[in-house]
Amino acid sequence: MMIRMPARKPPPPDTAHTRSPRRAGARKAPPDGAIPAADASRAEASQRVLRRFRSVFNAVKTHFQQVERQAGVGGAKVWALSVIRGEPGIGIGALADAMDVHQTTASNLVRALVEQGLAESHRSGVDRRASQLKVTRAGVRLLDRAPGPFSGVLPEALQRLDSATLKRLDDDLAALLDLLHPDQDAEHIPLAEM
Repeated sequence: MMIRMPARKPPPPDTAHTRSPRRAGARKAPPDGAIPAADASRAEASQRVLRRFRSVFNAVKTHFQQVERQAGVGGAKVWALSVIRGEPGIGIGALADAMDVHQTTASNLVRALVEQGLAESHRSGVDRRASQLKVTRAGVRLLDRAPGPFSGVLPEALQRLDSATLKRLDDDLAALLDLLHPDQDAEHIPLAEM
């Protein structure tokens, strides 16, 4: 008669040398209700950036409110007037280029300035269609009481940044704008008009 022996179980694997079934670099699941550390860090970073945007917008808004209080007209008009004073005889197209706005926007600003007696528009030279702009005495007085910078605090601050920082900002804001899908015309509207 043959006696059968029970089969032996293999010894447990040596866990010190066994690789976890989780893939390398995978995060451990957080306890119920907890936010993973990487997600929490990203949420904090996005809140910090949002606060910085709020500070930028508030600085811009505060400056334009101060301009309007002291000068009695909006910041875009003050900027346009300062460009005209700096280049007497400038045309509307060149004004639009100097302010980086659409020609229609520049034309509307000039029309308002002329109606308020702050600027004059004369047609002269060979092409009688082209306007030459000039600041009136009332316009000069307005600029004398308006707080600077006339272009606004944000353009002034951007001008003072170094090239590497501007490049980084440009790239990062382009990535943000890709997610926002803004109106393409908005980039040519003066901040004071928004």
